[in-house]
Amino acid sequence: MSDDALPELEALLAHSGKLPALPRSVALLLAELAHAPPQLRRLNQHFGQDPVLAARVLALANGPAFQMARQVAGIPEALALASTQQLRTLVAAAPLGTAAQAMHGVSLAQFAHYSQQTARLARALAGVLLQDPVAAYTVGLLHGLGELLLHLCIPAEMAAIDALVPPLDARRSLVEQQILGYGYEEVSTRLAERWHLPARVVEALRYQSDPLAENACEPLAAIVHLASWRMRAHLAKLDEKQMADSFPGDVGAIVGLDIDMVLQQDPFDWRREQSAADVVV
Repeated sequence: MSDDALPELEALLAHSGKLPALPRSVALLLAELAHAPPQLRRLNQHFGQDPVLAARVLALANGPAFQMARQVAGIPEALALASTQQLRTLVAAAPLGTAAQAMHGVSLAQFAHYSQQTARLARALAGVLLQDPVAAYTVGLLHGLGELLLHLCIPAEMAAIDALVPPLDARRSLVEQQILGYGYEEVSTRLAERWHLPARVVEALRYQSDPLAENACEPLAAIVHLASWRMRAHLAKLDEKQMADSFPGDVGAIVGLDIDMVLQQDPFDWRREQSAADVVV
């Protein structure tokens, strides 16, 4: 990242509180939190479907209110720490996704759907590799939040980039680096640092686009890289040959996963999932 980009990036981070949540997620959570007591399983499910709300509850759990001896990497542990009133206040204060109408080229419903599916696949791959599946889900769910913040804060610049490559295109990070001087993964990383998330989560976000970088040593970076590749390949409607050609085999090799092993962990009914992604929120 260039030094000239630093002031702009700092200004972006100051607007992180404006990141919008899905109205449906907010409604479901408030309904569940009205029960006495709410069911943790349902809370975990609803928070786990919305990257913005997940980030907020993780930031709460890692904040000064709890002063934990170790940082919290997953939604279940964060929910176990927070009181019902704290969660109700957090959810009720979230800006609603109607603001996404002004995000040129971004459907908040599709973004949340893509993020959740990437998280699910990252969790499955982590299980195969005997890595922490909870942390892998968190990294997968939050890895693209920088893209959302960029569209929220600098819509004109992002509209120009959208005209070159769609927001969830595999080439997105490279194009953003060339035009802005930084990419969405740098924004996601800085957000995670701002929220005091665990170091391994931060490092996985930092190196998600380049797990082979000299300083990269967190296996979760390679896991989310592979999971993101699979989801972006699906959105691009790549055929079997195109997927084989685009598969990041060098990244797969460092963790011992080939393309067949990645696809075997892809348990989704794409027809049903596409219908869910097409819902307008």
